[in-house]
Parts: sequence; structure tokens; C-alpha cells
Amino acid sequence: MKKKRTPNQQLAQHVEALLTQMTLSEKIGQMSQVRHFDEGMPAAIKTHLIGSVIHTEGPNPGEDAEGWQAKFRALQKLALSTRLKIPLLIGVDAVHGQNTFEGATIFPHNIGLGAAANSDLVEKAAAITAVEAQATGFNWVFSPCVAIPMNEKWGRVYEAFSENTELTTRLTRASVKGHQGYNGKIGVMATAKHFIGDGATDFGLEGGSTTLSRAEVIQRLLPPYQAAVQSGVGSIMASFNTLDGISMHAHQAMITDMLKGELDFQGMVVSDWKAYSRFGQNDIIKAGIDMVMAVDGDLEEFQEGVRLAVLNGTVSEDRINDAVRRILRQKFRFGLFENPFPDKGLISKIGIPEHRKIARQAVRESLVLLKNENQTLPLNPSSRIVVVGPFGNNSGLQSGGWTLTWQGTSKNYAGATTILDGIKKFAHHQVRYDPNGKAAMDNVDVAIIVIGENPYAEFFGDVGGEMDLFQLSLTQEQQNYHKTYTEKGIKTVVVLISGRPLVTTQQIEQSDAFVAAWLPGSEGDGIAELLFGLADFKGTLPHSWPKSEQDYQGKYGPNFWDKSVNPLFPIGYGLSYQKST
Repeated sequence: MKKKRTPNQQLAQHVEALLTQMTLSEKIGQMSQVRHFDEGMPAAIKTHLIGSVIHTEGPNPGEDAEGWQAKFRALQKLALSTRLKIPLLIGVDAVHGQNTFEGATIFPHNIGLGAAANSDLVEKAAAITAVEAQATGFNWVFSPCVAIPMNEKWGRVYEAFSENTELTTRLTRASVKGHQGYNGKIGVMATAKHFIGDGATDFGLEGGSTTLSRAEVIQRLLPPYQAAVQSGVGSIMASFNTLDGISMHAHQAMITDMLKGELDFQGMVVSDWKAYSRFGQNDIIKAGIDMVMAVDGDLEEFQEGVRLAVLNGTVSEDRINDAVRRILRQKFRFGLFENPFPDKGLISKIGIPEHRKIARQAVRESLVLLKNENQTLPLNPSSRIVVVGPFGNNSGLQSGGWTLTWQGTSKNYAGATTILDGIKKFAHHQVRYDPNGKAAMDNVDVAIIVIGENPYAEFFGDVGGEMDLFQLSLTQEQQNYHKTYTEKGIKTVVVLISGRPLVTTQQIEQSDAFVAAWLPGSEGDGIAELLFGLADFKGTLPHSWPKSEQDYQGKYGPNFWDKSVNPLFPIGYGLSYQKST
């Protein structure tokens, strides 16, 4: 009796049957990823036999979700009109919800989810992100970031869950599961990033040198990737940093030997931005990169460079076949050959109340109460309240980078509620608003001072890096907000909106209550729910909290790995209404 083939055997057979029909140009085309608005698009889909399209900073695909779907449907039709009819992978940086689409549900950034430490909640948030990403035309997201940040100077601290490897590993597993398949439904392909060492560079520089030993890399940084692989993650993105003095994009020992060999990763390794021209051209292919972001002018150089390298024997066709096999495997696995087009029926799911309810829960569970003297919190709804500072009434500022645009926005956006909106919802008296912290209003019982960092992403947010636009403490202007009200003897509750722990020792000492709110996303009213005691604080610090900027004199900031630095608050610290001081 003939044995029945398993689903994996059937998938492998489909892949091999297609691979044997492909020309070298078709194989290199599958390895190519471009933007939907790059020069030569959309004709390049056919002429260059493109395998993947991404949406990044730049023109939106359409004016609304129907327009976005229409754009990607048209590109998919072009791909399906080629000789072998191989569908496109269509990717997006949906890192805290489908954050590129106005009106979508925007969750707290991963640092907040790390503070919540709730695997079930992370899985639900990822599943909602998958639905809203699919509703706008995508089948692939570049999430989760599973870095282990070791210095708060790094401009991407908020994209990662925690400096704790065990917590990060647990939440990685939940995120991959939520993105890729929830309650029996196929989701979107997830991407664990950035392999490896992105958060552990010396002095926190984006794309800098990671000088940890191999043993430290394996102990501290590798476990989340192991969890992602074991959870079936479809793709892993290479990192900008160097390790052992070698660009990670060209690090064959880590990508091919460790990731694909020892960890038995069966998915595809995707490059980061313009990697071919930036990190060694064909060296990155030989190292194990399967799909290349050949964007912003890189497409011709990449495709022709790889073609010539195969013809002259510099790159083996076996390596090309391995890359294409991995890409095709994911396209079959996620059902693109059967259902290549976006589902119009999902458009009605974008930003729905059920999704926002989960996002508000994520906000509530992410908040960390660092101080609460004399039971200042919860607020009495009958108190006369003033909300102070621009962060108190701005959904863009409260959401951080990767919100609508790459570097975030400083404007209110559709569907979101601000912290002020939430406080007005629960207060019995009219809530006053002092946007500049200079009014020193009378007849006030409590001032809720909302301070924080302006949005940033990637190297723009590095402290002391290439741009050097940010600092580890509050601006003098924001420090003065507090002074305006404490000098009048008014109780102060400080809510800090930030993508990392900041040096706020003085502000914590001077306040009656202090809340680390991270970057809560679109549901600012979730903060008000905790301030008024509709729920208790559950969040605990996912990072050690610095005492002073002196804590950053070395390569790394204060973290639980380094026992020589005594932080102001250790990782895991967090008060509640049951345990308050």
C-alpha cells in the first residue's frame, strides 16, 4: 500500500516542482524585494520577475483601505501574469499594530508589552495586527523585534520587549504564534529581527559594533531566536550591526552555520535596507541572505551582480536554489498560491471596538507605578484637575515612532484617544488643560503632568549618535512644567511617555505619584482608567531604571547583567494600589 504524503512532504514536492522549472533570472527575481513606488514600478514586477513588494516611508498605496487593497491586488495580478505565476509576498513594518494605516488599532510598543509581561495579551495583539494588516493588503509583517537592549542610548529600545532574555523569549513565542495563526486561521508571515546583536552594540549605536563574546551572544541574545524558530517563524531579518568585526549581513558563521544549521531554521532570511550595496554585495548572498531589500536604486545592481556571480562561479547555484526554495516554501505555506489577493471582507475589521478593547487592556497592563505617596492615586473623580503639557492631548506624541510614518507624528490621528480625552471621560468637574505648563492655574487639586520624548525611529533616536537629537533626561522646558505647580503646593501626578527609561530621579522625588507609561499607542484613555482606579497597576519594569547619566559611562547602561551599577529601580519593580508607597 502506497504511503500517503504528509502536508510537509506535499509542500516540499510543490516547491521542488516549481524550482526545477525556473531560469536563473526567475530565481534572482524571487530574491528581490522592492517598494511599490520605486522607480520603474509597477512594470518591474514583470520585467524583473519580482518576488516581494514592501510599503515603507513614502507615498501611501491609496487613500483608504480599499485603495490600498486595490494597489496590491493590481501588483499581484502582474506577478500572476508572468510565466510561472508566482505570487508576491507583500510586507510592511507593522510593529505595534498596522501602524502605517491611519484608523488602525495601534498597540503599545513592545517595551510596554514587556512591562505587561502577559503572553496571552501579546498573542492577541499580534493576531489583531495580522487581521488589520491583511485588511490593508499585506501578507507579511516585519515583527516582532526580539532584541535584548543593553543600553538605553539605543534609539530602538522601545521596539524590543525587555533587557531580560527569558521574558523576551516567552513573549517572542506568543507574538509569532499570534501573527502567523490564531484560532485556526492563517495569519501573516512574521519576522524575528534583527539577527543578531542589534540591541547590544557598544554605547547603544544603531548599526554599531557588538563586542560580546560568542558565549555571551549565545546565552543572552540567541534564545528568543530559538523560540521564534521553534514557533515556526517564516522569516528572520539580518541586522545592521557587526559581530566579530564582520557585518551581520555577511556573517556566514551566524546566518548559515548557526541559524540555518544548528537551529535548523527552515524559513527565509531577509536583508534590511539596501543591504546589497551597503554590506558587501555578493558576500551577503554567500553568507545566507535569501531575499534582498533591493530598494532605492539597488535593484539593477543586485540582480545583475548576482547573475554574473553565478555565471562566473563566485556564488554557487546551490546557494541560489536554497534561497529560492526557502522563499517558495513560505509562499506555499501561507496560502498565497491558493489565495493571493487581499480579502475585502476584512476592511470592516480595521479599528473595531473589539480590537481597541484589547489595546486598552494592553495600555492598562503596561503602565508601571514607580511612586504613589499619601495615596495620591487613584484620583478622586470629584477632584479639580488640570492636565499639563502637549503630550497630554496628542495621540501622535503618545504613540512614538513607526506611527503613520517612519519617524512618527506629532499630530492627533483618526480613531485615537488622548490622555486628556480619557481624563475628561471620568472626571466629574471640567478638566482644564495647560499645554505649555506655564499657566499655574488656581483652584486646582491635582496637576497631571504628562512629559516625554518626541517620536523617533532607528538611528534618529540614538543618544549621542549620528543625529544626536535626544538625551537621557527631560528637556529643561519639561522640567519646568513640574516646578510651576509644585511651587504652588499643588499635588502632582507625573505620567512619562517614553521609549526607554529616562533619568528622572529629581522629577520622581518631587512628584506625589509617578507613572512610566511608555508609548501607549492609540488608546490613551486606558491610562485614565488606571489613574482613576478602574483597574489596578500590574506593570513591572522591563528594564532597570537609571539613577543618573553617570550610569552610562561604559559600553552599556544599567541592566541586570551588570552588577557593578546599582539602578534607581531594578528590573521587575512596580507598585500597585495594593502595594503603594
